[in-house]
Amino acid sequence: QLHLAESGGGLVQPGGSLRLSCVASESTSDAYGIGWFRQAPGKEREGVSCINYSGRYTNYAASAKGRFTISRDAAKNTVYLEINNLRPEDTALYYCAHRVRRYEVECDLDSMRYDYYGRGQGTQVTVSS
Repeated sequence: QLHLAESGGGLVQPGGSLRLSCVASESTSDAYGIGWFRQAPGKEREGVSCINYSGRYTNYAASAKGRFTISRDAAKNTVYLEINNLRPEDTALYYCAHRVRRYEVECDLDSMRYDYYGRGQGTQVTVSS
């Protein structure tokens, strides 16, 4: 079972930036696409971005386009989510999950296509002045 651990969150002022990391427990993670999700108190889970197993395909929610950048470093078993120009509405718990199927050329943000069993505790992002 692949296990993921998130880090990099924090308290930032509006307009600031953060880079979140999702580290996988083993090298077989490079067979899976990874998605980043967020959930704010009282709100439903929202998929914000995903990247396929090779890193050549990325996808973003409308709310994330232009400010979020997803990337992966296979040598470090890590997927990054860089968020620029942070807004108060970005405040949420962010976590990553891997696709159920391996070696998919594309990815989407359908939460049903992700395996959450090995997800970490998430990393909190709070945007406030």
